[in-house]
Amino acid sequence: QVQLVESGGGMVQAGGSLRLSCVVSGTSLRFTTVAWYRQAPGSQRELVADITGGGSTTYADSVKGRFAISRDIARNTVYLQMNSLRPDDTAVYYCNSQRHWGQGTQVTVSS
Repeated sequence: QVQLVESGGGMVQAGGSLRLSCVVSGTSLRFTTVAWYRQAPGSQRELVADITGGGSTTYADSVKGRFAISRDIARNTVYLQMNSLRPDDTAVYYCNSQRHWGQGTQVTVSS
């Protein structure tokens, strides 16, 4: 059973940075794609970034150049480094793999 646990959310001013972590259990990062999604109030959940088992990455256009997804295979952890944060990045951020979801972590960016 795949389980994902996110951490690292919080409140930050516009222009600031946060790093989210997703600890994955029940599978190896070498063999699975892990994605970060976010959902703002009143909006649909949207893909932010993902990283494949081979290490390839993709990003939503809205975060390209500001966010970076990475992983530590030994720690079975996927990170989302978020820089130059904007108020419209405010959302609950979720980790996803193999149709499993974490509980989410709140990110709030104030102007």
